[in-house]
Amino acid sequence: MEPVTLATDRLLLRTVGPQDTDTVYRICQDPDIQRWTTIPSPYLPEHARGFTEQIAPDGWTNGTMFTFGVFLPAGELTGMLGITLRSFATGEVGFWSAKEHRGNGYITEATVAACRWAFTRMSIDRVEWRAEVGNTASRAVAERAGFTIEGVLRSSLVNKGVLRDGWVGSLLPSDLGLPSTTPYVPARG
Repeated sequence: MEPVTLATDRLLLRTVGPQDTDTVYRICQDPDIQRWTTIPSPYLPEHARGFTEQIAPDGWTNGTMFTFGVFLPAGELTGMLGITLRSFATGEVGFWSAKEHRGNGYITEATVAACRWAFTRMSIDRVEWRAEVGNTASRAVAERAGFTIEGVLRSSLVNKGVLRDGWVGSLLPSDLGLPSTTPYVPARG
């Protein structure tokens, strides 16, 4: 599928390409991004090049991962967000934010916009968020975006070759006032 561009009141969400490689490389030197995400560490120029020139475009082409750079209207990259298809009608969101742009709500705003797009255009009925237990910044973004934290999955995430416990949460179309493509009957009691 062709990449799409989304707009919010303050942001432009678009795919990344070779023109963004140097900026992605610079931002990903942040020790917090390397610690809490699964990007390689150390993060080398070839990792940024592979991401912007192969991984991100290939995800759109084969319809498995929809990567958006989160940009200010003037063109400055504030973060990255992707929704990866995990199973039928289920996606998983992941994101990071440039250090100098944290605390402005940009990634929360982008997450809501991308999930709304996934629910209305991609027939996704559940978006999951996962993060290593202790990544309180990521959890705060997920909660502000409306995700329900569902619990801890023991030994569920691999980061830098180590199994770690992970938080998991979900966002459903109904959480954003949208219909599901498949009927949903919540459990009772």
